[in-house]
Amino acid sequence: MVTRRTTSKPGAVPQPRPCATCPYRRSVPSGIWDAEEYEKLPEYDREMPEQPLASFYCHQRDGSVCSGWLGHREYPSDLLAVRLGVSAGHLDVSCIEYETDVPLFQSGAEAAAHGMRDIEHPGRMAQKAIDKIVTKREEGTSHGKSKG
Repeated sequence: MVTRRTTSKPGAVPQPRPCATCPYRRSVPSGIWDAEEYEKLPEYDREMPEQPLASFYCHQRDGSVCSGWLGHREYPSDLLAVRLGVSAGHLDVSCIEYETDVPLFQSGAEAAAHGMRDIEHPGRMAQKAIDKIVTKREEGTSHGKSKG
């Protein structure tokens, strides 16, 4: 299992497409990320005043807002953290109207349930993705970059 990187920078922008291992992406194998990461997803399904204030950042790309998190909503502006992030300058205004054609789970609860299903015994494809992420992070650390 892998945890999320936590580094962010002002005006974070979404990538054109969610990462290949984005927890919101339907094509991602179950069990890649740590349970703690999946547990965060349903919190953003709540009514706006009950949603987390923190934006959800990409698990792989330092400083990018999670494109799957934005794209799983018909209107990303329905996410309290997007509104707050844009007004504070932590998120780029492009986050408000982000769209993608990548098939995503329709809710954080649906994405979390999928992700948690095989967390104790990730399948071959999930383990391959985990190994790739860990290797990439180790390479970044060995080149003087910080590991998240």
